[in-house]
Amino acid sequence: MPDGPEPPPTARGAEATLRRVDWWGFPALAKERDPKGYRPKALDDRLRRERTRTEARLLVDARRLGIRTPILYDIDLVRHRLILEELTGPTLKGLLEDANLAPESLTRAVRSFGATLGRLHAGGISHGDLTSSNVLFPEGPTGAPALIDLSMGSRSPGLEELGIDLHLAEGDLKALHPKADALIRAFHEGYEEGNPTGSKDVRQRAKAIRSRMRYA
Repeated sequence: MPDGPEPPPTARGAEATLRRVDWWGFPALAKERDPKGYRPKALDDRLRRERTRTEARLLVDARRLGIRTPILYDIDLVRHRLILEELTGPTLKGLLEDANLAPESLTRAVRSFGATLGRLHAGGISHGDLTSSNVLFPEGPTGAPALIDLSMGSRSPGLEELGIDLHLAEGDLKALHPKADALIRAFHEGYEEGNPTGSKDVRQRAKAIRSRMRYA
């Protein structure tokens, strides 16, 4: 990435700022974790560094499982920054809200997402922030999904963390599409395909989490 003025922000989230950059001729995103003034500086630096390192490791580990994630080009722990491949394409949220998308294409995309999440869980990784905006389809709804923003994930998750991932995914399907029940069935079919030995326990935990939240 050539020296020069800092490019303007592309997006700002709760934890980080994204900027489009050129990485030796490749379109990329610089993801830099923002300082939090309400935390003591030493604690803030440690948390930002740990979350930057964790995200980098999870992106690489997920790719080893055959799951598409942005390629990690560079990591700078001093600046709490990752340089990542810029993936383009519709998000799962965009597909769910697209009234012109053929129902069979949406069902296929959701099932594929379920299978991808199942493989992630079977490989011992949780996502930690599994919203429909963190699932991309770089080749469109008929292609394989890519998972982004694994900074809140874990390399050795317990059943509760896996159940939360599933609960969040199911919640977004229910909230964003009028025929959610059929889509959730397709999602569960894909998830069982990707995580055949653990899917029953994770689904039961997700159901328990949903019940706790309903009566909290």
